[in-house]
Amino acid sequence: MNKLIIFDTTLRDGEQSPGASMTKDEKVRIAKMLERMRVDVIEAGFPIASPGDFEAVRAVARAVKDSTVCGLARAADADIDRVGEAIKDAASGRIHTFIATSPIHMKMKLRLEPEQVLERAVEAVRRARRWTDDVEFSAEDAGRSELDFLCRITEAVIAAGARTINIPDTVGYNVPDQFAHTIRSLIERVPNADQAIFSVHCHNDLGLAVANSLAAVLAGVRQVECTINGLGERAGNASLEEIVMAVRTRRDVFQLETGIDTTQIVPVSRLVANITGFPVQPNKAIVGANAFAHESGIHQDGVLKHRETYEIMRAEDVGWSANRMIMGKHSGRNAFRTRLEELGVSFASEEDLNAAFARFKDLADKKHEIYDEDLQALVTDANLAAVNERVKLRYLRVCSETGETPNAQVTLAVDGIERNATATGGGPVDAAFRAIEHILETGTDLLLYSVNNITSGTDSQGEVTVRVAKGGRIVNGQGADTDIVIASAKAYVNALNKMLQPSERAHPQLL
Repeated sequence: MNKLIIFDTTLRDGEQSPGASMTKDEKVRIAKMLERMRVDVIEAGFPIASPGDFEAVRAVARAVKDSTVCGLARAADADIDRVGEAIKDAASGRIHTFIATSPIHMKMKLRLEPEQVLERAVEAVRRARRWTDDVEFSAEDAGRSELDFLCRITEAVIAAGARTINIPDTVGYNVPDQFAHTIRSLIERVPNADQAIFSVHCHNDLGLAVANSLAAVLAGVRQVECTINGLGERAGNASLEEIVMAVRTRRDVFQLETGIDTTQIVPVSRLVANITGFPVQPNKAIVGANAFAHESGIHQDGVLKHRETYEIMRAEDVGWSANRMIMGKHSGRNAFRTRLEELGVSFASEEDLNAAFARFKDLADKKHEIYDEDLQALVTDANLAAVNERVKLRYLRVCSETGETPNAQVTLAVDGIERNATATGGGPVDAAFRAIEHILETGTDLLLYSVNNITSGTDSQGEVTVRVAKGGRIVNGQGADTDIVIASAKAYVNALNKMLQPSERAHPQLL
């Protein structure tokens, strides 16, 4: 094959980042953008985890037509059947089942002997084949598994009907040469290896996820599992944008094509950052704000004379100059609808469109030029308010002046009943948070408060992310506004709304 299959797991593994849970509608928005980018496989979630996860996977399966939609299942009948039900309406569906194969996982987590693990793996693949011919098997913690056993279980699941074999570096332990050797040995030693596509899924605990994935590609794998912005559990996963652009930029080395529309990379990156509340660091490769910026005089001089002196890619090729229609207060309803549809946002009714257009006009009164990023933030902010209805921010007044202690007055509607509070704090945001907590008395701990500008200029919307924790549960809240204090209060209320809702979601690695 001269095609490298791109398997995106932003909606599943990316969602396992603490606080990065997404609603069904948010998953569909991202999935439609991934489809537009021509991602081959979209792993939409872990259906057995909760009814909400099941509904989200099913919604993505029904919405996406041009990409394969996949769901994750442990090697257990109930998990597999749940995925089968979730993806049955997909134009192209896949069941991805896994079981741990490393000695430490088999002994300490599964408490099973290797033969029992092999038997479960084969049974899982056979059951999955009742639902679909497209079955993927993952040997969890393959990076620390014994090679002989990895060969045995790989041969067995291929014989049982698995057509994709995923070799994950689940804990980010491997280094490129070692990992490439493992992949090469499997392909050479497994007798029926030619009947399956080999895949890798690398975590970034040592900062080597992309390097390990690319080393595996050179060793013969033809599918890479990755996420937008490298989002994922712990230190994250291999970054889709880095994998795709490495293969594209170094065709001389990889001699492969991905089929990805790279001009969609930056828009999708921004959408994921906006929805999850995980901002992209400025020096992040490909999608960071500084990825194509040149500060050094020597670099600037070189680029001005000939771009390729210091740029190995064109910014336009990854979407930096694409899809940046500027809208304003004179833009009409049709232009507004059309632009949002181009960004993967559709409206269920005229009422929804009218409400969104009204919010757009309110923003246009505060901000002269409105960019795609503003529109994405506007839709996300509206979705957050619609989903979390228990607590609403009705009124906020803050006072901050030199030599005086800042104070805030807040009115919240809690289950429809308005409640008021005042508080002082170290700054206007701190005072507002204290007043909100005085009303709700959630007892949460604030883990993160982050502010990012959505676009440039002093009239830019501020996008605030708040992370709170209680009883081992962690949630993120987001808010956006041209007023940073109001955006902060929105984000805090959003996070506390999530914390007040019961969580039924199970972790995919737990049996």
